[in-house]
Amino acid sequence: MTLDMLTPLRDTMHTISSGLLAPAIVILLLLLAVSVIELGGLLVEVLTERRKMKVNVPEMVEFFQGKDAGAIMRGIESSGLFRRQKAALGELIRHGSLPAASLQALARKLLAAEELHYARITNRTDLVARLGPMLGLMATLIPLGPGMIALGQGDTKTLAESLLTAFDATVIGLAAAGVAYAVSRLRKRWYEGYLSSLEALMESLLEVFARGRRIEEQ
Repeated sequence: MTLDMLTPLRDTMHTISSGLLAPAIVILLLLLAVSVIELGGLLVEVLTERRKMKVNVPEMVEFFQGKDAGAIMRGIESSGLFRRQKAALGELIRHGSLPAASLQALARKLLAAEELHYARITNRTDLVARLGPMLGLMATLIPLGPGMIALGQGDTKTLAESLLTAFDATVIGLAAAGVAYAVSRLRKRWYEGYLSSLEALMESLLEVFARGRRIEEQ
C-alpha cells in the first residue's frame, strides 16, 4: 500500500480528530464546573451537617439498653445524628415488632440504601477524576498536529495558538480531576464513618429488641 493510498485514510482521521477538539474542550469545561460545584457542596456539607454531628456511639449503645421503643426514639431524635441516620433508625424502631429474621433483613436493606445513597454522591466525583485526565490528554494531542504543521511552515502564530490550547487543556483536565479526587477521598472517609456508626447502632437495636422478646416469652 503506497503513501498515496493512505492519504484518504489520514485525511479522514485528521477530520475526525479535529472535529473532536471542540466537544472535548466543552466536556472539559463541564467537568471543571462539576468539580467546583462538588467542592462547594463539600463545604456546605461541612458547615451544615458535619459540624453538628457530635455523637458518641458507645454512649448511644449504652443508652439503648433497657429502654422501650419510645424512649429510644426520643433519644435518637435529640441526638446529634444526621437526619438520614435518624430516619433509618426510626424506620427500624417502627418495625421493632417484626420477627427477628425479618427485622435483620430490614436492617440490612436500610443499611444498603444508605450505602447506595453515599455511593451515588461519590460516583460523580469519581467519574470526573477519571475522565478529566483522559479528555485533557485528548484536547492536548489534537491541536499538536496543526501545531507541528505550522512549525514546518514557519507559522509561529498558529504554532503558539496550538500550544496554548494544548497546555490549557492539560491544566483544566488535571485541575478538574485533582479537585474531584480530593473531594471523593474526603467524602468516602466520612461516609465510611457514618455507615460504621449506623451499623453499630442498628446491631445494638436488634439486640435490644431480641432481648425484649425473650423477656416477654418468659
